[in-house]
Amino acid sequence: MSSNRELTMSSYVGIGVGLMLIVGVEVILTYQHMPPRTLLFALLCLACLEAYVGVMYLMHVKYERPILFWTVFPATLFVLGFLCYLFPDAFRMLNMRLMK
Repeated sequence: MSSNRELTMSSYVGIGVGLMLIVGVEVILTYQHMPPRTLLFALLCLACLEAYVGVMYLMHVKYERPILFWTVFPATLFVLGFLCYLFPDAFRMLNMRLMK
């Protein structure tokens, strides 16, 4: 990298190749006959790694002030937690009959 706030073209190419390698590992893992829980855990870990690289480097969050991260990260955790609280109710609603 040429400076702390600037990515060069070779950095972007390296990030792109790295992301493609992660996708390749995901594809290879899906063709292995692994137990479903193990496969799900591995694919979720790799997807989180891909998301981290995309957000930090391609969206340039790595080069922002730390206060941005510390305001967005807790809010994201709150929203995800709240969604996990609502999902069981949403699935229950699928099996309910609507009253007329």
